[in-house]
Amino acid sequence: MTRLNKYLAACGLCSRREADKLIDQGRVNVNGQKAVSGMKVCDTDVVEVNHKRIKQAAAKVVLAYNKPVGITCTEKDRHADKTIVEAVNYPVRLTYAGRLDKDSDGLIILTNDGELIQRMMKGSNGHEKEYLVKVDREITEAFLKQMSQGVYLKELDVTTRPCILKYIGKYTFQITLTQGLNRQIRRMCRCLGYNVKSLTRVRVMNIELDGLKSGTYREVKGVERAMLYQQCEMSDSSII
Repeated sequence: MTRLNKYLAACGLCSRREADKLIDQGRVNVNGQKAVSGMKVCDTDVVEVNHKRIKQAAAKVVLAYNKPVGITCTEKDRHADKTIVEAVNYPVRLTYAGRLDKDSDGLIILTNDGELIQRMMKGSNGHEKEYLVKVDREITEAFLKQMSQGVYLKELDVTTRPCILKYIGKYTFQITLTQGLNRQIRRMCRCLGYNVKSLTRVRVMNIELDGLKSGTYREVKGVERAMLYQQCEMSDSSII
């Protein structure tokens, strides 16, 4: 038996948190009856969302995608020029783990494994994400020190976690974060009097951009994929 929210996440439908919302909204049925939060299901149960039957995906897919600037990280948005789902155009429904804003580019992990997304997105797990950032002013040691120690973001009323910074060039630095606040790097820089000119995510946990051309994706498999699941404290039974 599996908790219903975990079952829906495993189907690649959404995250566990989003599944709980669907259940609370009365949009989930199990064997023709309204589902309730916390209930468990098995493989023989008929699970429906919005009166459409949901089945677990036969095979798990994990993609590394190099998102170009201008692509919006959303599944549906009539105001977006182009969504990430439209851009990738993969035959299986995938969800992204950790968004990048429209003005940023770089690595995004997409998968139909809802449990993997849940583990990757959980802030308390402290999973690393690495970025290459170019700013509009010359970088100083004081700036690097302040950024690495944590910056108080007044609009979010939170101080960012300590992070790792590396000087790359006069206007460019590398930063490794273990949290994912909304537009975090841009907000941090702005608090210290800098504006971000370009921002590229080059690594998520053990997955690296590694020469992947903008607008293209590759399948994550083999040892690389096994390491990703291991870091998320999961087993990947689909690996042969």
